[in-house]
Amino acid sequence: MNDREPTVRPSAHRLVGRDADLACVASFFSDDDARGRALLLCGDAGVGRTAFLDAVAADAEADGVRILRARGVRFEKNISYAGLNQLLVEAFDDFDVLEATQRDALRAAVGIGSGPAPGRLVICTAVLLLLRRLSARTPLLLVVDDLQWLDEATDAVLGFVARRLVGSRVGLLAASGEGPVGSFKSGVLPEHLLEPLDDASSVRLVARRHPDVCPAVRRRIVAEARGNPLALVELPSALSAEQRRTLTAVPAVLPLTRRLQSVHAPQVAELPASVRELMLIAALDRTGEVTSVEAVATSRACLDDLAVAARARLVTISPDGRRLEFRSPLIRSAAVGLAGASERRRIHRALANVLEDRSELRAWHLGHAAVGPDETVAGLLEDAAHRRLRQGDALGAVAALTRSAALSPVTADRGRRLAEAAYVGADAAGVLEEASRLLAQADLVDPASGRHSLHAAAASAFLLINDDGDVTTAYRLLVGSIEAGGHGFHASDTALVEALYTLVLVCWYGGDPALWRPLNAFVARLTPEPPELLSVLVQTFADPAHTEAPALSRLATLIAAAGDDPTDVVRAGAALIYLDRLGDIRWATRRLVEQGRSGTAPVRRYLGALTHLGLDQFHLGRWEDATKAADEGLAVCEEHHYPFYAWFFQYIKAVVAAARGEVETTAYLTEGIVRWATPRGVHGACFHAGHARGLSALGSGDFETAYQQAGTLSAAGTLAPYVPVALWSAVDLVEAAVRTGRDREAADHAAAMRASAMGELSPRLEMLVLACEALTTPGEEALDMFERALSLPGLESWPFDLARVCLFHGERLRRLRATAESRSQLSRALEIFERLGARRWAARAAGELRASGQSALSGVRTGRVWLTAQEMQIAALAATGLTNKQIAERLFLSHRTVGTHLYQIYPKLGITSRAALRDALAGLDASEPD
Repeated sequence: MNDREPTVRPSAHRLVGRDADLACVASFFSDDDARGRALLLCGDAGVGRTAFLDAVAADAEADGVRILRARGVRFEKNISYAGLNQLLVEAFDDFDVLEATQRDALRAAVGIGSGPAPGRLVICTAVLLLLRRLSARTPLLLVVDDLQWLDEATDAVLGFVARRLVGSRVGLLAASGEGPVGSFKSGVLPEHLLEPLDDASSVRLVARRHPDVCPAVRRRIVAEARGNPLALVELPSALSAEQRRTLTAVPAVLPLTRRLQSVHAPQVAELPASVRELMLIAALDRTGEVTSVEAVATSRACLDDLAVAARARLVTISPDGRRLEFRSPLIRSAAVGLAGASERRRIHRALANVLEDRSELRAWHLGHAAVGPDETVAGLLEDAAHRRLRQGDALGAVAALTRSAALSPVTADRGRRLAEAAYVGADAAGVLEEASRLLAQADLVDPASGRHSLHAAAASAFLLINDDGDVTTAYRLLVGSIEAGGHGFHASDTALVEALYTLVLVCWYGGDPALWRPLNAFVARLTPEPPELLSVLVQTFADPAHTEAPALSRLATLIAAAGDDPTDVVRAGAALIYLDRLGDIRWATRRLVEQGRSGTAPVRRYLGALTHLGLDQFHLGRWEDATKAADEGLAVCEEHHYPFYAWFFQYIKAVVAAARGEVETTAYLTEGIVRWATPRGVHGACFHAGHARGLSALGSGDFETAYQQAGTLSAAGTLAPYVPVALWSAVDLVEAAVRTGRDREAADHAAAMRASAMGELSPRLEMLVLACEALTTPGEEALDMFERALSLPGLESWPFDLARVCLFHGERLRRLRATAESRSQLSRALEIFERLGARRWAARAAGELRASGQSALSGVRTGRVWLTAQEMQIAALAATGLTNKQIAERLFLSHRTVGTHLYQIYPKLGITSRAALRDALAGLDASEPD
């Protein structure tokens, strides 16, 4: 340490989201080319300057650096050398290293000696010499906080010292909340700006400091705090216990703690009364339009007064003077917090009056102005909630319905609105705990709402499924409520239609054809006719293989109507996914996923869009993207407490692993799905697991297992109704039957595929129908069918299925001794399989090519080394230092399996230990051709 500058190591365990800043400061002070340096740390109030200085000091001290600290104090600003006294208090006993004149002058300056007041230059020189001589023994780091409040004398001394540290073993790190002042003018010394935290770090900080805050409220706090660490830590403390777990209980403008008020309220309180009134109006107004503020203001000099707030950096006004925005939501909260409840209600009423042509905003303001039951306002809020839901603002809809219920004079209306709020919260908003609470409130307010409300029944079904996976009870509850309802099966009854949509999902989860009969009867009874989307969904999502022509003809209308409503996008996606038509609304699905990532889409719709996107990417051959979508979905399920929906993302990972030939990963994932789903009656999940298992067995050449697995979905000779995934496994059953000598079963199944609607749904499915007919047709007659299958348009969009049919075709050609023709098809199959990373399928194609007399290498080789995709994954993770157990958790394997793979990988790479993995893999990368 004696020859090094003070260094600073990142302290991620103490500070969230500051690794890069800490590394930057560490690099600054450890620069060997610039011994002895000073750095100014700047940032807005609450950005965490003090915590950052503490972390830097702790790291430096751990590295053997001596720390001298001081902090500017407002009430000591007029006491000369008060800051210097703080800084050197731990070094008072070291003053003897100075000559007597300098020692005595310095002792007098800091108040521990007597004598006449020394000159400023004498003190500056004495401090500089003291620091240099002390650092000869041990490196020094001076840490000064709140530089702007240092007394003038200390400020001058530190400015003098800071500019003379070069060549010494002394570092100076000073922080200022309002920009450099005094001797530390901007530009004189290097500066480092502490920026607000990013969203991910903000979420982690709130979760760490306030683990009891529910995810929905956490997201609201993160949005309001805008990365300010003080706000992230303090804002939850201003909320009640109910508000911390219930988003709808959180006020539109977040309250501030006393600490936050001390930072932000004085700036607003110092404004003239007329400006404060404008600030309050702007804070309560939701339009951001200056015209609204002007219409409500009692003062006529609106823009002039707003300019005062703008000059104080509290608001910004657009160049055209039409838009206003608070510099920080915390300023907005401070403006509201300084006003009384009656004043806030007065402003809300005035805003409602000037927004008569904007019904949703008017209802919102009237709701906040109301002090007692008011059915007119309650009705307006209910209508506003429905509009918000159509716009994708599910959380806003829950809040509006909850307020509507609170203002309802009639008990039955209050219970009904609470039940609907519970349904929206469970179905779309992703606030399950809140939905459960609202449902309990509805039952308490009006027990009849729990027994007869379809919204209550649908909400209860969602909660039952997600909590316990109890599909059977959820199904009985919904069917019973629909049968007992007084709706008369009118298609205009929103609660009835939503209950039917919920029942569609429950039936699909259950995977039993018998479950669908009551649903079909209910839909048929709707008058004057069922909603278009519901009618088509019940056919194409439930039983796509038997979709009737009228439903297919209506798809174009549904696709065009998908629009911006997240609910419609997800439901249309469900109607299209088994038809290979998701590409028609892929843009809307992707947009919904992006909105989910940014927190602007309902969580349940976000999950639905992710499942559709993952499946679409699998069929498109974008397997890495499919796996990422599945991992993202699992993370969302974990964060928002949706354990039930995790199985579908595990299925996506399993079917990708199956296509890649990763047998053990597929087995691990599907065993987990079946073990979870079977006792809960979620047979639909078991069917999907069977699809992945069958595909995995086919790739491995275990055709008997493949046949048995495909047969669990649909018996040979029929496409089982209401098991939609049987559509995707039909080709697996036919191939497995042919390869196990079950020619009759294979032919029967190919005939059933042709007799179904399968061939009309998409070119991919028509290709598979023709390929299965060819597989079950002997001799040369099959070749024409293969040619027809491979000549269909757009097949490149489904590369894995295309490669399988090319492999079938090439195999038949080779067996008919059309060797040259077979090589073309087999080479095409091999190229696609290798590009996709379908290792075992590529090996089969390569074997057929070799049998045709053409040399081929199966798998992917790097130099002279061959690793499977799974081996590459395991080797790469092990090279990063992960243990076998950690690797197993990431890849859904057992730790013993990971150990076995590593045992096989070492000799392939010519190494004997994990420590050599990184260099070995780097060598492989270097040997790859460009």
